[in-house]
Amino acid sequence: MTNYPEIASRMFNTPLFLHPAKGDIIARAFGPRVLGLPDVAASIQGGESLGIIGQKLRDAVDWEGDKIYRGPGRVAEGIALIEIEGSLVNKGKWLGKSSGMTSYEGITVQALDCIDDASIRGAILEIDSFGGEVTGAFDCCEVLFELSQKKPTIAILTDHACSAGYLLASAARQIVIPSTGICGSIGVISMHVDMSAWLAKEGLNVTILKAGARKADFNPYEPIPKEVVEHELAELEELRVEFATTVARFRAGRLDLKSALATEAGVYRGQKAVEAGLADVVARPSQVLAAFEAELGRSAG
Repeated sequence: MTNYPEIASRMFNTPLFLHPAKGDIIARAFGPRVLGLPDVAASIQGGESLGIIGQKLRDAVDWEGDKIYRGPGRVAEGIALIEIEGSLVNKGKWLGKSSGMTSYEGITVQALDCIDDASIRGAILEIDSFGGEVTGAFDCCEVLFELSQKKPTIAILTDHACSAGYLLASAARQIVIPSTGICGSIGVISMHVDMSAWLAKEGLNVTILKAGARKADFNPYEPIPKEVVEHELAELEELRVEFATTVARFRAGRLDLKSALATEAGVYRGQKAVEAGLADVVARPSQVLAAFEAELGRSAG
């Protein structure tokens, strides 16, 4: 059975590192189904299995009792492959994409094992994501950056790395983008569903009893007060600056904080992404593996 309340809690009234086009799709198409309501207007503020505390992915088993995780995947001898695809979520006991999602938990454990495994000389991050949750994103990208400081890494976009997807890509030593690929969206977004007009039409009135002035902020039964919107926008801007600061640190010498903020969460395609400092080279993904293997061979020599 689909856990719609859990999905709704991840999607609405919480900051997201998500490309706005995907946010719009969620708000208009999936939102009413998740909330169990008729179509309602959603305002965008610009900017499956869950992990359990104490239970580690390395110990998780599938329904047959077999271990889910057996170490980082390999794409060639000495080269690990970490797949980052679909919507990015904080916790999840799986590797790679499951039901359209990749978990930061799964990415992190693979990156940590790449660091510890002496037989792994380098790692490829294969990224095709429009972003996802803020929660867990910064911890995950720091582990990927730690991996990049210890061993060669390269992010290959097939074809998108936006918002949280770009945050993770920026942790690699190099970012390769295809001519049709896009990356960027260094910003934050939050969505709120206002049901008040629908309730009034149906003749329904919801009374909210609360203790604490901000306890009912972002409730769906009334429009968001101006002061709440202003406070939330300030919070989103703080997250955007942290996002840009982190990316600028990872891509030192290629993209600074001022330039990252100046993108205003825009996205860049192919060569334009390289010119903006968001990517390093335009190439077909199929070309990259051989070049990366050769580079690792020269480094070993």
